Amino acid sequence: MSRFRPLGLVIAAVLTVGALAAGCTGQTAEPDPTALPGPVQSSGQPETQPSSPSSSPSPTVSPAGPGNPSDGGSPGEPTAGPTDAPTPAPGAPDLSLVAGWSLTDKVGQIVMVGLPLKGPFQPTFDMLQQQRIGGVFLHGRTKAGRQPVKNLVDAAIAAGAQERAPLYVATDQEGGEVQVLRGQGFSDIPSALDQAKLSAPDLRARSRTWGAELAAAGVNLNLAPVLDLVPAKTAASNPPIGVFARNYGYTAQSVITHGNAFAQGQRDAGVQTSIKHFPGLGRVTANTDTTAGVTDKVTGPDAASVAVFDAGIEAGSGLVMMSSAIYTRIDPDAPAVFSPKAVGLVRELGFDGVIISDDLSAAVQVQSVPAGERAVRAVDAGVDLVLASAKPSVAPAMVDALVEAARADPAFAAKVDAAAARVVAAKASL
Repeated sequence: MSRFRPLGLVIAAVLTVGALAAGCTGQTAEPDPTALPGPVQSSGQPETQPSSPSSSPSPTVSPAGPGNPSDGGSPGEPTAGPTDAPTPAPGAPDLSLVAGWSLTDKVGQIVMVGLPLKGPFQPTFDMLQQQRIGGVFLHGRTKAGRQPVKNLVDAAIAAGAQERAPLYVATDQEGGEVQVLRGQGFSDIPSALDQAKLSAPDLRARSRTWGAELAAAGVNLNLAPVLDLVPAKTAASNPPIGVFARNYGYTAQSVITHGNAFAQGQRDAGVQTSIKHFPGLGRVTANTDTTAGVTDKVTGPDAASVAVFDAGIEAGSGLVMMSSAIYTRIDPDAPAVFSPKAVGLVRELGFDGVIISDDLSAAVQVQSVPAGERAVRAVDAGVDLVLASAKPSVAPAMVDALVEAARADPAFAAKVDAAAARVVAAKASL
């Protein structure tokens, strides 16, 4: 990712699993564990998956290539445009990266679907192949250790359609209460608040080790670190961040110094990072995963929390995650993830990388909006990658809605092209 400034995963059994923190901010219940010695077949169709067949090929079968009848695209489906795309302007996405791609391939790149560590696995494998989805999020909690996780990741890669670009394999490995992967091969990572007690060089070195553990398991994207700025006096009443000690201290300088040290260590190990949750969840008094109407009436474009994210962008994070809270001083009419004003503010900070949503599949904050419309609204606002982690069954509806919207509106189709190009560019280093 370059910075410009105009304005600025055979599956081994998953042996031991615990409770889940949904998406990236809260906690919800999960289904009973599924632990079988091979790929799990789905017992039925995933919810809201009208366009998928009732069964799918084994994940070890190579998918058909783009342009074939089983590609998932329609005959005569529009592509990104001429192969010889013009040289992009500074900060603009390189559309030549997706020139000639089918709309199905492009939309697949801008959706990331949950792969539950407890299973069932097959529904997600089906989506990877049939909807050509380009990313998975390892969702849940496991203490099984590295090898079962690596087996799961390998099976997802075998199931996926990756002629175009490699598969994003993401998780939340922040430390403390939010550490998805544990057991042999994974260190017990302290909370961000405890990480902030280390020197920046020490934290970067430790994070490099933690990142290498992820990389060895096949994870190439950590949706971390948290850069939310939480006031010390109100941390105990800040459910998404402060209550779980996910913040790197209580001052902007501490968050910048230690959050960036964690991120740099991950990247040193070859794991991409996403700073979150822009423009900050440190001032809210409810969790967007479990509550509707979560609103921040304090944070504006010039807030210190925004400056913290600016420093994270400057340090080289390839992704920025949007909050789904409402920020009345930025846009009182929409959650940040659906707000062109809030998403545009990230670009004004000089960020030309991938903007990713927080989980839009199960978060109560956005449940009043139909699943497909959530994806369309996010991309229309400027989001590049839609996360459907906690309730992956809604992902096909999101894909269908994105395809339909792009077919109906050339301006929206251009946004899909730009988003897909940014995601593919970010994957170039995987």
